[in-house]
Amino acid sequence: MADKLVISAEVRSEFGKGAARQARREDKIPAVIYGHGEEPRHVLLPGHETMLAVRNPNALITLEIEGDEQTVIPKDIQRDPLKPFIVHVDLLAVRKGEKIVVDVPVEVIGEPAEGFEYLLDQPTVAIEADALDLPESVTVDITGRDENALPEHINLPKGAALALTDLESPVVSIYEPQEQDVESEADGTADEAAEGEEAAAGEESAEAEGGDEE
Repeated sequence: MADKLVISAEVRSEFGKGAARQARREDKIPAVIYGHGEEPRHVLLPGHETMLAVRNPNALITLEIEGDEQTVIPKDIQRDPLKPFIVHVDLLAVRKGEKIVVDVPVEVIGEPAEGFEYLLDQPTVAIEADALDLPESVTVDITGRDENALPEHINLPKGAALALTDLESPVVSIYEPQEQDVESEADGTADEAAEGEEAAAGEESAEAEGGDEE
């Protein structure tokens, strides 16, 4: 289950680029809370605490706003392209028992069959789960496999379901590495070198003959 964090927030009453810059100078991050068909709520979040909280993109955050509590998860995080700070955050309000769709990392367990290697094609997958019981990751066991692992082979926690439209593309590709013919490549390189030397010798001979004619 994702970590649950408590952060004190304040209602945002001033807007515009100037107000946003002033907030960031005070180490505060402008944010918007939306969801459940309610009017968006504009708040300011403490910069350092928020940056730590959203290192987990599906972190549950309980905001304390003027005596009220609201559980949210980050939905969109805008970061400065040059400086290490957050410019703005969109937050989704959630409730117990409510299903939401999030992307979670895929962890590969085990090793494929002898002589095979693997490549993780989908580092994250979309799943639908209880908003207050989101898994931090899902797993794919490739122990002894000699065929690709598809979405159907993902191990999902209880109560979670895949939210994918493409169920045919592999999550993990299993393949036999191709051996390179080193001797053939070496022979080819040697032949190319020999051809180059012959061509150079031919050019030198032609130049010498031309000099004799003069």
